[in-house]
Amino acid sequence: MKTLIRNGNVVTAVDSYKADVLIDGSIVVLIGKDLEKIAGAVDKTIDATGKLVIPGGIDPHTHMDLPFGGTSSSDDFETGTRAAAFGGTTTIIDFAVQYRGQSLNPVLDVWFAKAEGKAAIDYRVHMIVTYLPDERLH
Repeated sequence: MKTLIRNGNVVTAVDSYKADVLIDGSIVVLIGKDLEKIAGAVDKTIDATGKLVIPGGIDPHTHMDLPFGGTSSSDDFETGTRAAAFGGTTTIIDFAVQYRGQSLNPVLDVWFAKAEGKAAIDYRVHMIVTYLPDERLH
């Protein structure tokens, strides 16, 4: 599905300016002026006159379904990513915790399984490495 957002105040990491945004599926393919002239057929046009058009946010520090102190964090990948989406966050980076004695790859498998079929937005994980024997460093 092609969507054209017209006449918005586009905000990027380095600038803010009036422009159009062309989206194909879930990918921003072009930002510029008067894109209706080159966009071809679009499925939907949104008039963003007087509105901000900003990219989704990235939350680099989340704790989804994190066991800690005999309990778990209050959000799992379903509730936490839905809440994030409603707030404009489109990607989270969650902590995957390695406990002493565990290998790294199985820890990642556990975290990906926690998110599978539940996440409403994009996600990545980064490791909390608590056990790395010397022989694994070579």
